[in-house]
Amino acid sequence: MDAAIPALDGTNPPETMDRKTLIVFISATLLMVVFNYWGLPSRFAGTTFHRGLADQLGDGYSAYFLLLPYQYWGVSSLVIRVLAPLAVITIILRESPRDWGFRLGGQWEHLRPYVWFLLAMLPVLFLASSLGSFQAKYPLYSFAIGGGWHFWGYQIFYGLQFLGLEAFFRGFLVFGLYPRLGVYAVPVMVIPYTMIHFGKPAPETFAAILAGFILGYLALKSRSFLWGWMLHWGVAITMDLMVIGREFGFTNIGEVIF
Repeated sequence: MDAAIPALDGTNPPETMDRKTLIVFISATLLMVVFNYWGLPSRFAGTTFHRGLADQLGDGYSAYFLLLPYQYWGVSSLVIRVLAPLAVITIILRESPRDWGFRLGGQWEHLRPYVWFLLAMLPVLFLASSLGSFQAKYPLYSFAIGGGWHFWGYQIFYGLQFLGLEAFFRGFLVFGLYPRLGVYAVPVMVIPYTMIHFGKPAPETFAAILAGFILGYLALKSRSFLWGWMLHWGVAITMDLMVIGREFGFTNIGEVIF
C-alpha cells in the first residue's frame, strides 16, 4: 500500500468529516440516484428518446430496436459511473485518477488471483445455469440468443456497463474513502454494491457480498480496478453462454452466438 495514504486510527475517531470524504459521499449518492432513475434500460425503453434514436439509426437497425435500451445502459454507465466521477476527481478534488484505481500500468503481476477466481467460478456458474431463476434472468437481453449483433452488440455494451460498475464501486468509492476509513472503505462499498443486486436471483445477491469484499481487497492491493472489470465481464458472458448451452446444447453454442 502506498505510504502516502494515512492509516485508519480507530482509537481517535474524527469529530468532523474532511472535505474529500464529504465530496465522495455526496457525489456518489447523487450519482447512484441519477443512474437508477435515468441510466437503466427500463428508464430508456419505450421513451421518446428511444424511438427517436431508432429513427435516426434508420431501417437497417430496426431489428435491434429492443437491443437499444441495453446499449444505452452501457453508455449511461460509462458517463455516470466513469466520466462523472473522473470530473469530480480531476476538477473538484484536483487529484490524479491513477490514485483512484484508474491505472493500467504494472498490472500483469496482479493477474493471477483474478484467473484463479474465474476458474473457481466456472463450476459455480455451471450449477447456477441449471436453476430456473437464472435461466429466466439471463441473458438479460433475451434476443441475444438470436446471435450475431443481437449477441455481440449486447455483450460489448454489457462490458461498458461493467466498466462503469467497477470504476464506481471498486474505484471511486473504495479509493475515495480509503484515506479516511482505511480498509473499512471496502465493507462500506459492499453495502450499496449488494443493494444494486436486489431483484436478481437470491444466490447471486448473496454471492455479491463475497465478491464485493474480494474485488475490493484486490483493487486496493493492485491499486486498480482493471482486472476486476475484466473478471466481472468474463463471469457475466460465461453465465450467458452457460444458460444458452443449457437451452440449445453446449456443442451448439458457437452456432447460436454467431
